[in-house]
Amino acid sequence: MYEFTAPFQQPAGSPIRELFKYLGEPGMISFAGGYPASDLFDVEGLDAAATRAYQAPAQCLQYGPTDGLPSLKAQLVQLMARRGVSCAPDEMLVTTGSQQGLDLILRVLVGPGDLVLTEQPAYPATLQALRLQQAKVVTIAVDRDGLDVAHLANLLASGEVSRPRLLYTVPTFANPTGATLTRERRIALLKLAVQYRFLIVEDDPYGDLRFSGEPIPSILALTSEVAGSRDWVVHFSSLSKIVAPGLRVGWTIAPAAITRRCVIAKQTVDLCSAPWTQAIAAEYLADGALERHVPTIVAAYREKNHALCRALRAALGECIEFHAPSGGMFVWARIQGLDAAALLARAIEQKVIFVPGNAFFADKADASSLRLSFAAPDVPAIEEGVRRLKRAYDAAVGTSV
Repeated sequence: MYEFTAPFQQPAGSPIRELFKYLGEPGMISFAGGYPASDLFDVEGLDAAATRAYQAPAQCLQYGPTDGLPSLKAQLVQLMARRGVSCAPDEMLVTTGSQQGLDLILRVLVGPGDLVLTEQPAYPATLQALRLQQAKVVTIAVDRDGLDVAHLANLLASGEVSRPRLLYTVPTFANPTGATLTRERRIALLKLAVQYRFLIVEDDPYGDLRFSGEPIPSILALTSEVAGSRDWVVHFSSLSKIVAPGLRVGWTIAPAAITRRCVIAKQTVDLCSAPWTQAIAAEYLADGALERHVPTIVAAYREKNHALCRALRAALGECIEFHAPSGGMFVWARIQGLDAAALLARAIEQKVIFVPGNAFFADKADASSLRLSFAAPDVPAIEEGVRRLKRAYDAAVGTSV
């Protein structure tokens, strides 16, 4: 009846958001969505920032510049400086969450059939965006130290992979694996980008959420150590995981020529990100509230991560395999002798949900894998959720034998 464009003739929605219909069920415990803990939102600090922001109502309530309010961009430049990155204003674009940054980059740089590399497993919204852009996706495996850069180097050197347009990675506390790319691999990846002239798209929403181990500079920060590499890095970040996703404040840092084109693309999407929430974010950052509050979040996530890992080992023992992350929000696991989708069906009966790993694969999915997010539930709910997961596992195994 309707003549939809090719990407939308048979579109697939987010497999994670398909699980949200279960969240309203009484008593449901969710390890599914990558939601930050609502009880950790700095409501008082944000309320004070909103009050200060509204002292200039014309700025809050009027249209704003497409690239972002100057007051917010100034604060974000300072934030990035604290993260070891020098950034000029014309390299930065404020976006409605970092997901919009990815959408704009793909619109500007990737056409139908263009080759794009992504780590595997990968963030499902990225895979969804690449499919809708009609890109040709080639995946690079991930291990406990992040993207297998040596394997990527072999693919490029052999010609098995021709020059890609870009490579997408979440190198720090990755979604879904929780893995962090080592410093050595980051340097090697930058050298490959310079040699083969492809963009590294670094998505960094979780970098501030380290609760053990030594910090590793972002790929963007390490460009100072590899000549010419700054021209080949696009960096996304966001306040969603460290302040509140409801602000919808993200930002993109890219070479000025790319940023300028992304600004034009954004003009056709939303004209500008909401000045009201940008102004709140600017006041919140200017007050130093983020630096004061992040340690509270990190301490809570450290406790929750330990609780989840401890409970999984106690309840499931050798039936589950995983590596405890050093930060972020996720534990990536493999369940022995069982399809994770079959386990989910039993888990829903026990009123606990997670995301089966199939959602994170562009190809060759590992059916036994699953992602568990420890951020949103409290420790008692985590412990009860794992007990329910064990009952679901016992029921699933009993059915399959």
